[in-house]
Amino acid sequence: MSAHRRPFPTRWLAAGGAAVLAGIIGVALLLQSGGSACAAPPSTSTKTGKATFYDLGGTSGNCSFEVPADDLYVALGPDQYADGASCGAYLDVTGPKGSVRVKVFDSCPECDTGHLDLSRTAFKKIGSEVAGIISIKYKLVTNPSVPGPVTVRIKEGASQYWFAARIDNHANLLKSVQVAGPGGSFKSAYRTDYNYWLIDSGAGSGPYKLKLTDVYGNTTTVSGIAMKPGVVQKTSTSVSGRSSTVKSAAKTSSSPAAKKSSPATPASVPPSASSVAPLPESAAAVPGTTEDALLNLAGNPEPASCG
Repeated sequence: MSAHRRPFPTRWLAAGGAAVLAGIIGVALLLQSGGSACAAPPSTSTKTGKATFYDLGGTSGNCSFEVPADDLYVALGPDQYADGASCGAYLDVTGPKGSVRVKVFDSCPECDTGHLDLSRTAFKKIGSEVAGIISIKYKLVTNPSVPGPVTVRIKEGASQYWFAARIDNHANLLKSVQVAGPGGSFKSAYRTDYNYWLIDSGAGSGPYKLKLTDVYGNTTTVSGIAMKPGVVQKTSTSVSGRSSTVKSAAKTSSSPAAKKSSPATPASVPPSASSVAPLPESAAAVPGTTEDALLNLAGNPEPASCG
């Protein structure tokens, strides 16, 4: 079992196992033009597949989010989970009884592409619980409504020498996160498969500015993020629909501990050169993972315009 894989929950899988209906077309989503990355917006085409459901069993999903208040979430197979790049996106899923909007919250190691493992609550909105497995249609949602503005959670064990933060309520898939400490320049963070953004050499003691960019090019910068491990810090800004001006973190709230399966990290690490070189601002944080998520969640991209 992977170190970052969720504990295997109680699942409701029908006997047999229908063939996966979803197909993936392999195309590149980033075109290189003059040395800078040009992201093509993903299409919102409808895809077909199947759905099952599972019970979380009191643990956090692999995306390290708190359970949504409406209990509507989905776990994706390895191709579509894309090492965490799909975390926080929203899918509209239609089944025999109707439609439901779910947040990408977890990974399902045994699920093939097109197999969506829904929360029991979500499954019951679109199908009969006794069926166990149903045929569905689903699509990626662009600029969905979210419960509130962007939140930032600093991971337990983080310090001025090792930065790790989880971003929530970003609506669309995130392409990159950059962090600047007091008086410092922005450093590019890289995303882990448990959905924290890391800078191995740290970003100072804070407070921090975080520059967030989604796959559509929407960018916002939040400031006033403190080094408060384990605390969800609420901001007053969003990152969907349009670029935003700098906003400050407004409130903090207690948060459950991060997944126990996340790697242990020391409270302080001697300062040293980062083991991950900072990326240029135009580059994706982890080459391939965000593009893979777009491929598998959204299908063919629309033609890119890089003029």
